[in-house]
Amino acid sequence: MIKTKITVVGSGYVGMSLAVLLAQHNDVVILDVDPVRVNKVNNKKSTISDTEIESFLSEKSLSLTATLESKAAYKDSSFIVIATSTNYDPDTKNFDTNSVDTVIEEAIKLNPSALIVIKSTIPVGHTKLLQERFKTNRIIFSPEFLREGQALKDNLYPSRIIVGSHCKAGKEFGDLLKQSAEKTDIETLFMQSSEAEAVKLFSNSY
Repeated sequence: MIKTKITVVGSGYVGMSLAVLLAQHNDVVILDVDPVRVNKVNNKKSTISDTEIESFLSEKSLSLTATLESKAAYKDSSFIVIATSTNYDPDTKNFDTNSVDTVIEEAIKLNPSALIVIKSTIPVGHTKLLQERFKTNRIIFSPEFLREGQALKDNLYPSRIIVGSHCKAGKEFGDLLKQSAEKTDIETLFMQSSEAEAVKLFSNSY
């Protein structure tokens, strides 16, 4: 059986939990700029404090590696999941989306056919701006609803799955998340990316 290759950019609690979740049934590569984190992943150690992740890494057969090399990470990937940090600046009242924007620019150059899925928190309308900037509809937003220390558990038993796209690849990504979860009958909603961004921000505020 041929596995789907998925690249996850960033190994914080969003990236690490998603990578472990998806590595149960797919070939997952984590791309990170920190050699210490990359080394940890390649030695089956978690980059974050999460009991469930540590358990999966030590006990389950996962297809998971990490690298510092962009070309190797992006090559032949069907999905590129962006989980870099976008801190909110209360003074300017803006998110710093530089890490997301930079990653997308590089990813499109190295693998223009992959579906890019933004998991980082971004302002409403930002995905649409990126689609226009890079002249592609292969950038979508799919929010996460995770708690620190419970990130993998929340991926295994999600309250809902939201994908900001109606395209075929977007539906395939939603199916990958459902396939890897332990909960069954997960409510899965497909909508425009701007709506999905709003759901994430409203959920955070709530």
